[in-house]
Parts: sequence; structure tokens; C-alpha cells
Amino acid sequence: MRPETKPCLPAGKDRKPEAIYPFLIFLLIFSLVGCEAFTRKFTRKPKKQDYLIGEVVLEPEEYTEFNMTKEELYRRYFGFWKSWQAELTASLEEGRSKAKKMDCAGEAIKNLVNLRALLDQEKKIQLDGYIDQIKKLNDKISQDPYGADNAANAKVSERIKRDILRDFSYSKIKDNLV
Repeated sequence: MRPETKPCLPAGKDRKPEAIYPFLIFLLIFSLVGCEAFTRKFTRKPKKQDYLIGEVVLEPEEYTEFNMTKEELYRRYFGFWKSWQAELTASLEEGRSKAKKMDCAGEAIKNLVNLRALLDQEKKIQLDGYIDQIKKLNDKISQDPYGADNAANAKVSERIKRDILRDFSYSKIKDNLV
């Protein structure tokens, strides 16, 4: 004997609504309790002002070398010159770019000119000779685009540095400051 079969019914007619109830109950509980991190992630945050609106007051002030004495200024400019001259020598030895070498020479000259203003007439004339030597070195560097004379220019730079250190160290020049 054959078991009794039900006729084929269209989809959805045979389903029982009781199967959907657990899913709806779970969805209702989840939405009421919710996942705080989940809801925080998808809620829009209030806009904050990144800056304070206020009145900007600019008062120009003149700084006169921070009220430094001539001795302090001399040591400062001498230290700046010394570091730029060492950088120039290193740039020549390492074959860095032409712009870097010329920048180092320009800064060395600028600091020597600042030193010059602090010296008496006799020492100014002596320092002018060294400034001219660095200017000539700067001209040689500018005329050497490929760095073919870097070794020779490095030796000249080192010699100039050695001579200035010998003649213009603070212990030898302190009596010639104006």
C-alpha cells in the first residue's frame, strides 16, 4: 500500500508561520538591546569646531641680537662660520650638488662679514683677504658644474679654514673687538 501523498501546493502555502516567530523575536531583542559598538560605529558624530574664533593681535617687535655682548656675538658668528666652512669642505669631498656647495660658501661668507663688523680696522683688512679667498673659491665651484676640481677645492677650503682658525680665534682676537 502506498502512503497517502499531499497534492503539491504553491510555495508559501505549506509553510507554517511558527517558523518565523523565533527569528522575529531574536531581531526584536537584538534591536532593543543592541550592540553598543555597532551602533556607535554607524551613528553620525556631531561636528566640532577645530579652532577658536578670536581676535588675533600682532605686535611687531625688534630684536637686537637678543642684547648680546660683542664677545658673545663674535663667538656666535665664529661658530656659525666654522660649521659652514666644515660643511663646505665635506660637500666638496663627498661630491655633493653644486647648489649645496655654493650655499655653504655663501653662508660662510655671510658669517665672516658679520664677524668683520665687530673688528677694528687692522683686523678687518686681514679678514677681507680671507673673505676674498672664499669668494674666489665660490667662483671656482660655480664654474665647475661636474665637480672635476672637488679635491683641489676641498684642499683650498681646508687651508682657508685652518688659517682663519689660527688668526681669528677668540683668544687671539678679544683685544681687537670694537
